[in-house]
This record gives sequence, C-alpha cells and structure tokens, in this order.
Amino acid sequence: MDDEESIESKTQVDTLSELAPHSSDDMLYCEAETPTTVEKEKTTQEDSETDLEIEDTERYYTTGQKELYLEACKLMGVVPASYFIRNMEESHMNLNHHGLGPKGTKAIAIALVNISNNKIGLEGARIISDFLQGNTSSLLKLKLSGNNFKKDSAALLCQALSSNYRIRTLSLSHNEFSDTAGEYLGQMLGFNVGLQSLDLSWNHFHTQGATALCNGLRMNVTLKALDLSMNGLGNEGALALGEVLKLNSCLCYLDVSSNNINNEGANRISKGLEFNETLQVLKLFLNPINMEGAVVLILSIKRNPKSKMEELDIANVLVTEQFIRVLDGVCAIHPQLDVIHKTVQGFSTRKTFLNNTNPMKMIQSYAEQQKITVLEFFKRLNSTGSMTMPVGEFRKALVQQNKVPMNRYQVRELIKKLDEKKGIVDFRNCTGFT
Repeated sequence: MDDEESIESKTQVDTLSELAPHSSDDMLYCEAETPTTVEKEKTTQEDSETDLEIEDTERYYTTGQKELYLEACKLMGVVPASYFIRNMEESHMNLNHHGLGPKGTKAIAIALVNISNNKIGLEGARIISDFLQGNTSSLLKLKLSGNNFKKDSAALLCQALSSNYRIRTLSLSHNEFSDTAGEYLGQMLGFNVGLQSLDLSWNHFHTQGATALCNGLRMNVTLKALDLSMNGLGNEGALALGEVLKLNSCLCYLDVSSNNINNEGANRISKGLEFNETLQVLKLFLNPINMEGAVVLILSIKRNPKSKMEELDIANVLVTEQFIRVLDGVCAIHPQLDVIHKTVQGFSTRKTFLNNTNPMKMIQSYAEQQKITVLEFFKRLNSTGSMTMPVGEFRKALVQQNKVPMNRYQVRELIKKLDEKKGIVDFRNCTGFT
C-alpha cells in the first residue's frame, strides 16, 4: 500500500470508529482544526466534587465560542461566568466551587458543543444554527443527542449545515425527528460536502423520511458512516436504501438495525449490494429476517466481485449447517467478510472442537516451533511490516495463510482481542493474550 492509500485508509477508519457501539450517555467532545496545546498545572482541589471539569490535551475553543456562550447564558437566564470566559483558550479548566448551578452548567455545555441529553429544544437549536452559520467555528464534532429536537429544529440545523462544511461528525440520535425532519436532512445531505459521519438512530423516521434521506445520499459525496438504527424504515425504506447502494460510492458503514425490515426488505437491500463497491459494514440486527433473507444477502455479495464488505451483522438470525456451507463459498471469494449470525445448529463434533480452540495459543505454539516471536508472526501477515492493520485486511490474511490454519470463528475471536474498536488491529502487546 502506498502513502496515499495509507492516508485514505486511516481517514476511513477514523470515520467508521465514530459510529462504533456506545452508550447514549457517553461523553463526547468537540474537536477543533487547530490543536494548539496549552500546558497548565492542575489545581490541588482536583479530587474534590466539581460542578464541571474540562480537561484535554488539545485546544477546543475558537473564535465565536465566547459569543455562543453569551447567547447560551441568555437562553438559560444566568449571568456569564467571567472565569470561564477568561480561560476559554486553555486546555484545562477546573470549575470547582464557582457556583454554576444546573442552568449555568448547561450554558457552558452549550458553549462546549457537548450538548447531549440537555433538552434544549427549539431555542437551543436556533442558537446552535446561528453559531454555525456565522462560519467562525472550526468545530469538527458536534453531539446533539437527546435534546427534544423536532421538525422545526431540524429545519434550523439543516439550514446551517447546508452551508457550513466544517462539521465532520454529527450525532442527532435520541431526538423526535419525524419524516418531515427527514426531508430537511435529506436536502442538507444533497448540499453538504463536509459531513462524514451522521448518527440519526432512535428517532421517528418511516418510509417518507427514509426516501428523503436516500434522495440526499444519491447526491452526497462525503458521508462515510450513517446510523439509522431504531427507526421504522420498513421494506419501502429498504427499497430506497437498495437503490442508493447501487449508486453511492462513498458510504462505508450503514446501520439499519431494528427497522422492521423483513425478508422482502433484505432482498431489496441485496439488489444494491450486488453493485456497491465501497460499503464495508452493514448492520441488520434485530430485524425480522430469517435464514431465507440471510442467504439472499450473502449471495448478493458473492455475485459482486468488487464488493468491499467486511461485516454483515444479522446476529438474531438462526442459521443451519446448510447456510454455513453457502457462506463458506462466499468467503472463498471474499475472505475479508465476516457474517455475524445466531448460534449455529447441527455442527459436527470436529467443527465444534475447532471453534473452541484458542487461536492465540495455536499461534504461540507455532511461533515456539519456528523459534520466532508471536509479534513476528503477525508482522509477516502485513506486507508493509507495520504493527497495525485494517480489520478486513487482517481477516483476509489470516484466512489465506496456511501456517496456522483457523476457521472464521477463531479469526473473529482473535480480532476481538486485538481490535481497538476503531477498525484497526494492533499487534503490539499481543503476547499478553492467552
């Protein structure tokens, strides 16, 4: 892989990691384009109770942040904290004993653009929209989950994002967006040329909203990761997604778990998989799909020689040994593919034994016989000799090597131990696993 491909792969991995499974209560932060580090000594009260404490190694405050904070204070009806304003440029700020109170803390949360689960509603959306349209912000990440946003809030935010191309990662999960909001978001996706990761899970999108979003995706050339899980797209929404997948050449990660998509919807999505050349991860978990729909999906990947699919999540689908035989044929063509399904029934005793054999112990045993280190074994899998490797490439290399034969389930177990949940396998400290 040359330098240009390495850079592109890293960018893609970083984007996919944004939508890795996490709790809706996880604390995320905003990230700026100019990471100027400012060292500051921690206070001695660091271990005491705090109203709010902000600390990181990068500088997250930029021109316009003060104005956003002052507007947020007006919204909350509180007096701005002068200490916070004076220290906005610092990488560490300890706000112990400043008497912020709930409303003062919420105003600071808005200024930090870490506003999840604050229920700021339409007025809060208006402030954020005005701030983004000012084009003075260099924010890269924006988390607005759980804020009671409805269609009017969507209209404001989409108006801003149709012209603000700096935001790379946007989370709008756990809101109350309807199909009308989906139309606004679809229009925004058609114009926006900066957004790379969008989380719209846990909203109220149905067929109309899904169709509008897909219309936007037809024109979008930057979005790499989209989470639409826990909505109500249904089979008609799946049809729209299937049509988009035929044309889209950017999307790498798509989560449509729990969207009332059955075998008919799976068949419609499969039509897109036959032609798509960029999608790597497709999550269909918790949809009413059975083995018939699962077979249609994997065969569509088999028919696409240019497929980049690495993970198909149908974890609630119970399959038989017949399905495994079909899957073996698919993986012979696409060794980078892993299909996550429910416990298999009817496996032979030999296969069960192989599944329970610790893959790391197998590698350690081989390494001892060859008088090499485990790390050296892994490095030989990578043509670049690097200590890290994208998951798909690592899976393909392990399946194709013949020094330590292992099946897909053992490879999956090994990846669980080595993957940092960012789509990258790290060989360092691998000898610590047994």
